[in-house]
Amino acid sequence: MSEGTMQQPAQRDQRAKRLNRVLVGAAVVPVMLIAAGCSSDSGSDSGSTPGSDDAGKSANSGASASVSASPTVQAAAYSKLPDSCAVLSKKTLGDLVPKASKSGKAGKSDDASSRGNCSWSSLDDNGVKGSQFRWLNVSLNRFDSDTTRGAGDELAQEYYDKQVQAAQGVDGAKGVKSEPVAGTGDQATSVRYDLKKKEGSFKQQTVVVRVENVVVTLDYNGAGLAGEKTPSADTLSKSAQKAAKEAVAAVSKANGSGAPSASKSPSRSASSSPSKSPSKSAAN
Repeated sequence: MSEGTMQQPAQRDQRAKRLNRVLVGAAVVPVMLIAAGCSSDSGSDSGSTPGSDDAGKSANSGASASVSASPTVQAAAYSKLPDSCAVLSKKTLGDLVPKASKSGKAGKSDDASSRGNCSWSSLDDNGVKGSQFRWLNVSLNRFDSDTTRGAGDELAQEYYDKQVQAAQGVDGAKGVKSEPVAGTGDQATSVRYDLKKKEGSFKQQTVVVRVENVVVTLDYNGAGLAGEKTPSADTLSKSAQKAAKEAVAAVSKANGSGAPSASKSPSRSASSSPSKSPSKSAAN
């Protein structure tokens, strides 16, 4: 056998071995691809479950965060007001405005349960000696609790402060004096001053009281006209404070309450500096 012939089997063996390696390699590739595919699918499946749980948890958390308790505010103590022209007794009216109509003059109101006012005017003519003039006005303002604005007594407190400041800052007022009033409502302030008008010199008294969610403002002034002597500011002030206390009691009674709460502490507005505001009328 020639040398060339002997080499052929060897070459075939080598080719066969190479072919076998190729076939084995080819067989391995699909297995690897399948394994990779299984691994990929397995990862996707295993990842989807936690993902779904996380999404659910996130959604639940978001829902919980969005659900909050509805805002609440304490209900107002007083739900109605008495007739403003009926808060003072006939005796009190006889002392403060002796020549006035006992029925008073009611102001217009678009909501009688929230606001009202009544005024009385008295002119006691003494002929050539002159005359004594008196004017009295009672205003009532009630505030409901509101979830956006706040509790009724807090709203009343704000209005109370404004009323005191307005009384202290009347244009043309002379000798303004403010003092707390004890034993009247939750807090009360009396403001008095002199006001010069063409008719004469008027002594003005303003008593502002807050009881729960209601503010009572009582204005009382007097003057001696055409030669009559000027009334005593102290006497007018005591009368005004007494009448204000009576009006507060009428508010409490209208709401089925007993005696109104006494003033807890001196009003911080009593000592506050005056602020300018539109002038109040000294006479009706």
